[in-house]
Amino acid sequence: MTHPAGLKLLLVPVIAMALTVMTSNILVVYPVQFVLPVFDVNLADWLTWAAFSYPIAFLVTDLTNRAYGAAAARKVVLVGFALAVVLSLIFADPRIALASGSAFLAAQLMDVLVFDKLRRSDWWKAPLFSSLIGSALDTALFFSLAFVGTGLPWVSWAFGDFCAKLVMAALCLATFRAVMGRIVPAPAS
Repeated sequence: MTHPAGLKLLLVPVIAMALTVMTSNILVVYPVQFVLPVFDVNLADWLTWAAFSYPIAFLVTDLTNRAYGAAAARKVVLVGFALAVVLSLIFADPRIALASGSAFLAAQLMDVLVFDKLRRSDWWKAPLFSSLIGSALDTALFFSLAFVGTGLPWVSWAFGDFCAKLVMAALCLATFRAVMGRIVPAPAS
């Protein structure tokens, strides 16, 4: 049985998506100010705070996909994308907002596709692999569009943020599993 996934039903994931992306677009210009004394490495050269917030967008997409199917997840991505870009244009740098919108759309639609292809696998494969592939695409597109030519350490930020996103994707599996037990999965499309 498929779930009717009208926009009213998807309001919570759309709002969660838009707020997560807007927050990440604000946090991406704030490097993590912490020195690892053992290695004498300043994390500000490698990591921004957005690496910890943005993976929540993949969690929202994957839970929507599990509960309501790929078509509903695409609706959340598209409406959340539009709302996030508008909010980000207001609250974040316009270059970041536009780079984020482009990267977000490509990465989240890839996430929906990969998740749907793996939905019949072990419970953890679809959310983990779709998030990893989506994160790689998002990171490559976003950092190159947002920061190339700025003089900021965008290559090391991209690498550090991607590594943090991998850790966050693994941590989000626990939340996915906990919520998954409360929803009836939609069939593969």
